[in-house]
Amino acid sequence: MLRRLPGSEEVGLVSTTPETAVVFAPTVVRTPAIVTLLIMLWRLVVGVVHLVVRHPVACSLVALVSGMVYALGVRLASIIVVALLCAVSTWAGLWPVPGMRVIGWPLVAWWRWMWVYRRRWGSVLAVTGLRRSINGRTYTPDLLRVTCSSWADVVTVRMLAGQSDEDWAARAPNLAHGFGSPWCRISSPRPGWLMLTFPRYDPLAKVLRARPIPNRPVVGTVNIGLCEDGTPYRLKVHGTHVLIAGATGAGKGSWLWGTVRGLLPAMDVGLAQVWGLDPKRMELSFGKDLFNEYAATPLECAELLERAVEVMQERADRYAGVRRSHVPTIEDPFILVMVDEVAFLTAYQPDKGLKLRIMAALATLTTQGRAVGVGVMAALQDPRKEVMNIRNLFPDKIALRLDEAEQVDMVLGDGARDRGALADQIPRDRDDPSVGAGVAFVRLETSPEPLRVRAAYVSDDDIKNMIMRYSDVREAWR
Repeated sequence: MLRRLPGSEEVGLVSTTPETAVVFAPTVVRTPAIVTLLIMLWRLVVGVVHLVVRHPVACSLVALVSGMVYALGVRLASIIVVALLCAVSTWAGLWPVPGMRVIGWPLVAWWRWMWVYRRRWGSVLAVTGLRRSINGRTYTPDLLRVTCSSWADVVTVRMLAGQSDEDWAARAPNLAHGFGSPWCRISSPRPGWLMLTFPRYDPLAKVLRARPIPNRPVVGTVNIGLCEDGTPYRLKVHGTHVLIAGATGAGKGSWLWGTVRGLLPAMDVGLAQVWGLDPKRMELSFGKDLFNEYAATPLECAELLERAVEVMQERADRYAGVRRSHVPTIEDPFILVMVDEVAFLTAYQPDKGLKLRIMAALATLTTQGRAVGVGVMAALQDPRKEVMNIRNLFPDKIALRLDEAEQVDMVLGDGARDRGALADQIPRDRDDPSVGAGVAFVRLETSPEPLRVRAAYVSDDDIKNMIMRYSDVREAWR
């Protein structure tokens, strides 16, 4: 016989059929009024402390104005407040950049937090399945902070215990639609916390003009274009290898010629060399006079790659036991082996002998070259393993517009698309080839988070001017 426990009294037992459920009602415990008042007072204190910690500036302003009204009176306090507002407004108008950073964007962030995110937070998370209900109690991730910049909102979230960033990344499109943003990018600054980036507009929608040629020789990084936050993006070329993948018309040439453009002063003084391999004979051949070495046929490409391997091995013999890294000098310049449409030399090469020679040279360069100042930048359209089976030997990878979602992880690594690298969704317009051209997601060896960048467009006239200024055969365009 089961023992009846407190709170298990049956009520409303109106049974007309055997299947009728039994309804239980809990025992009602009368709470003394003093306990209720203490609980309400405690909640009030906690709420006030939470408000002050969450909004210290606003609470400080309210306290300051209230103190002025109490000490000086309403009229004098009003005059002082109006004078301060005029002074702050004048300062923000004369110096708009710090004014927006200190006043403008925090006000925009507060408005977006109140009107967009806080108002929709519970319903959006319920629909996306990120809010959980356990034993009748609802658990919602905490909306901690919203910060705004000129192009995006960054929302800081504390996840529920047991959630992971992959759970949120899988629902990134739902979150973007729920909060009215083109897309959502997710990163994890610390365990249990997330940063959701919701852009308000696309700063990379317009074509960028070619970046200015540096005034002094630069070898380490080159100015290639702009990041999505509007800051210049400098691509590292020395001490690494770079793989560029993108469909036809995605803008691979902008990355190749932007790199050459940034290295021109260093090439002019002998601190850098660019060796061009152009088996398609359509991209690099237009400015072949700029390259220190140039090859077009498969045999020439194989021989040039083997020469690069010989230079690499000769340097390795001299550096052994003396140094561990390369410093560009005129005697030992940085050599960048630039290969356009590398698949023509690997997967689509009918001569098996040449194919094996090319693959062996590329594998040797990508495994041993960067320590002695020999880098490889290779571009291709199809990133499948059978087309380029050494793609994992490239530390830095760039994914322009791709045809399939699966190709994103092939290029940038597992999980890159879940973190926001939507390279397969880069826009394209058949009537306007410039739409989306040069836009790419970059994943560096030093950071797993993909970065959205647009390379500046280097036109034919820009290449001609580069040849006129730096080539030894400037008479070619006269």
